[in-house]
Amino acid sequence: MIVLGLSGAVSHDASAAIYIDGKLVAAAEEERFLRDKHAKGKMAYEATKFCLEQAGIRPDEIDVVAFPYAQIGLKSPARWHYAKRHWYAPDRALTALFAGNRRYWRNHRQVMKLLDDLGIDSKRVKFMPVEHHLAHASSAYHLSGFKEKTAIIGIDGKGEYATTFFGYGENGQIHKIKEFYDPDSLGGMYGALTEYLGFEMLDGEFKVMGMAPYGDAKRFDFSPLIHCKDGDFRINTKLVNTVGWRRYKKDGKGYFFSPALIEWLGPMREGDEKDEPYIDYAASIQDLLEKTALQLIEYYLGDIIRETGKIAYAGGVALNVKLNQRIIAMPGVKELFVQPAAGDAGTAIGAASYASQVLGTPVEKMTHVYLGPSYTTEQCVEACEKYEKPVSWQYLSDVCAETAKLLADGNPVAWFQGRMEFGPRALGNRSILGSPSHSGVADRINEQIKYRERWRPFCPSMLDKVAPEILQTAHPSPYMTFTFDVADSWKSRIPEVVHEDGTARAQIVTRHTNPRYYELIEELEKLTGNAVVLNTSLNRRGEPMVCSPTDALNMFYGSDLQYLVMEDILVTKP
Repeated sequence: MIVLGLSGAVSHDASAAIYIDGKLVAAAEEERFLRDKHAKGKMAYEATKFCLEQAGIRPDEIDVVAFPYAQIGLKSPARWHYAKRHWYAPDRALTALFAGNRRYWRNHRQVMKLLDDLGIDSKRVKFMPVEHHLAHASSAYHLSGFKEKTAIIGIDGKGEYATTFFGYGENGQIHKIKEFYDPDSLGGMYGALTEYLGFEMLDGEFKVMGMAPYGDAKRFDFSPLIHCKDGDFRINTKLVNTVGWRRYKKDGKGYFFSPALIEWLGPMREGDEKDEPYIDYAASIQDLLEKTALQLIEYYLGDIIRETGKIAYAGGVALNVKLNQRIIAMPGVKELFVQPAAGDAGTAIGAASYASQVLGTPVEKMTHVYLGPSYTTEQCVEACEKYEKPVSWQYLSDVCAETAKLLADGNPVAWFQGRMEFGPRALGNRSILGSPSHSGVADRINEQIKYRERWRPFCPSMLDKVAPEILQTAHPSPYMTFTFDVADSWKSRIPEVVHEDGTARAQIVTRHTNPRYYELIEELEKLTGNAVVLNTSLNRRGEPMVCSPTDALNMFYGSDLQYLVMEDILVTKP
């Protein structure tokens, strides 16, 4: 059975994924092909074409198309909750009651058009809409490989109406325990403060999280933003998650917070500096998110967690690695699996995996996310020869040893290898690398290559043989979805990847999943004594991660990078 999963249901992060008989053979995000971050308002045309080509199948061979957005009936409490909570915006409230599935039908038309445009034939194929949070849940639970009863968490901005999901998985089945509905959204609350702190929603949440360790959460009480008691929570929509006339407006743009928030906290933050009181605001909203989420997780899932210790987690908030560290520390937790593409791009995988399970074909455990396009050395050479300006390149006789020497000498290196990663993290195939023991390399990458805020932290990729010593735990971490406290004995050895609070968002690399990247870090260890490399995504600020050799060359010549390794060749500047 061949299942195509598509995302893009909430007007951003369109993607495609294909399962063949329960095996995930390809997945990619539309933004990488369009070179338009988040591909807002787009459907996954190019990503679908890639998946078909990678899988080696014709459009007419697809049996099922799954999409992470479903109809919500009028009897559902979701629509009534939304209407009641938006009493101050009667147009929104009445639309929820009388035209509550308008977005579903808009999505349906767009998907049917895509299927017909690509020759899949909307009338022939079986179409399966999947509730948005069930798609998130499936992307975590069904791909975790957990056989025990598993607690399932889904927290994001919103899907159809739901914003938060608590449930459990058992024997391949997902069971709902509790859902919360818009505007009561932890992701929406965090996103509103992200905007207030001067960042863009969908991207800036990572920056708020990175800024938080520089501040003091005790300086400001953010509890007025939310009421949480006895397993219930409500967002204060007089301050955040606002719509209509309640929104703060500036220069023609409406924000997800109100003028009352400005009156309380002062003007919006501007610029790239980490300044007071905004660093304390970042610390306060991070602290509020953690406390509220942990309280709700304990209330709804505590007994299940203590029974088996297994948790599967997805949704945009699942990319908050500091919260994830706190979840791992909860009593009884043995292992937390976070879907590496936890945001809406991952719902293409989730919808497809859910459909496959429902139709009787269980899906395999996720063991890596190298699911995108790859390019041969010959294709990389061809891209260099056809590039718009002369490119100086040469073959490397020992790719890993020669690249490690460049890194050990203090040089950042762009590293383009194998199949592109699915999800927001560079995991060693579309990366900018540096030696974490070489002072100043992080600042250089921030200021001269990625052109981003100087205080932004970088992540370490480390070999599995040293990870338990560095991270002081045996918990798996293949996808950079958690932070860990770095052992004191290592902080001075790899200072460029240790954040202000002494933590690191680590990727543990195994030889099996990425042999060339593993070998590179081994070679770097021979030169520096540390089996760790600084790793950040191969892109500039505001751009998607690179996909093709030409994308890599554009990024290379648009920054101060001096070295680019693409498969077996090295590109250099004079």
